[in-house]
Amino acid sequence: MEKGLALPQDCRDFLHSLRMRSKYALFLAFVVVVFVFIEKENKIISRVSDKLKQIPQSLVDANSTDPALVLAENASLLSLSELDSAFTQLQSRLRNVSLQLGLQPAGEAGAREEVPPPRPARARPRRHVLLMATTRTGSSFVGEFFNQQGNIFYLFEPLWHIERTVSFEPGGANAAGSALVYRDVLKQLFLCDLPVLEPFISPPPEEHLTQFLFRRGSSRSLCEDPVCTPFVKKVFEKYHCKSRRCGPLNVTLAAEACRRKEHMALKAVRIRQLEFLRPLAEDPRLDLRVIQLVRDPRAVLASRMVAFAGKYETWKKWLAEGQDRLREDEVQRLRGNCESIRLSAELGLRRPAWLRGRYMLVRYEDVARRPLDKAREMYRFAGIPLTPQVEDWIQKNTQGSRDSSGIYSTQKNSSEQFEKWRFSMPFKLAQVVQAACGPAMRLFGYKLARDAASLTNRSVSLLEERGTFWVT
Repeated sequence: MEKGLALPQDCRDFLHSLRMRSKYALFLAFVVVVFVFIEKENKIISRVSDKLKQIPQSLVDANSTDPALVLAENASLLSLSELDSAFTQLQSRLRNVSLQLGLQPAGEAGAREEVPPPRPARARPRRHVLLMATTRTGSSFVGEFFNQQGNIFYLFEPLWHIERTVSFEPGGANAAGSALVYRDVLKQLFLCDLPVLEPFISPPPEEHLTQFLFRRGSSRSLCEDPVCTPFVKKVFEKYHCKSRRCGPLNVTLAAEACRRKEHMALKAVRIRQLEFLRPLAEDPRLDLRVIQLVRDPRAVLASRMVAFAGKYETWKKWLAEGQDRLREDEVQRLRGNCESIRLSAELGLRRPAWLRGRYMLVRYEDVARRPLDKAREMYRFAGIPLTPQVEDWIQKNTQGSRDSSGIYSTQKNSSEQFEKWRFSMPFKLAQVVQAACGPAMRLFGYKLARDAASLTNRSVSLLEERGTFWVT
């Protein structure tokens, strides 16, 4: 009976083959499902990672939270890069699994790897130069020494945007909080993370495009190719380039241009205390050089009373009405400014280990009298060779006519202009400054005027001769 029911050999072979094909089909289906899942994970991770790269770390919340707590957690602004690193490692593991399953040929895996764009070959270390000053000390003029050199990416007062967006009360913990915000943004800017400014620009940039970056035209790097994109008609540029017409600033292009330059320099008048810069000096990614620019406080006040007339109505009223005493809060504000500058300079001149070789003190008066010599000293301190391009600019822009005295001008006869304040300042105003700022003036070598005659007598020097103030 069993022999009568036996199937032919051909039929048995066919059924066996059919079963084997079914198993292969199920296995291949499983492999395809795994492959599709891995590819989807890769795409999701890639999109999330790219999105994170486009979102700058905002510090605006520091205005409504204890700044010390918020900035202690975010001081280095590295959280985004850490997440991005984690995503990159996960992608690598997924690719390894694909290779082990035989779903991705080794050659294709190599093709998928992202190759970072080649960096320009640098013959010397990248320097990060901070020109640290206060308003009306000649910092715009001195900043041009670095702005005019082609291999330096220079930014003019980017911290202006933070001051306009994040408000802090002067003094105490709030002043320290604002300094921490300035410092952390400054660090990211030195790393060419220019999008860190976007949350502070008003109105906010759209697709990384803005017409409102403060004084864009004062930074040559932002007004040259490829950052200078074609001009767009009927687009209002509040801060436009001076020498050519450019389209709205593309912050991403500007960041790329920053990374291509050999060095980075930045001017800031909102960093008051040198001690807050210690994390930047100790950051291994930065090679920081701080140049602190000071000026005779009598000249600074005279210039501010012209440039910021509305803020000095009390002083003008006091001078006009012949009152004996000025309001104490005004004197205290002046004294506080001078003491802040003095304390920072004393710290730098003490040469603490973290700042040794990274700090230079420069008087504006010395720059005005010997601009080319002082430029060479500053470049030598920064470790950057001075180019003929900068020397030519200095020669052309420090021999201007005597009447080229615009309050924001960087082209003037510097040797004639630096003492011009002496012949317009009332002596009793000079006395107030000397009483409030005496310690700072003695440190920097500014002589006190004993009477009105010595104030206006050009043959009587109010400047002590000092050697170079730079730390080796």
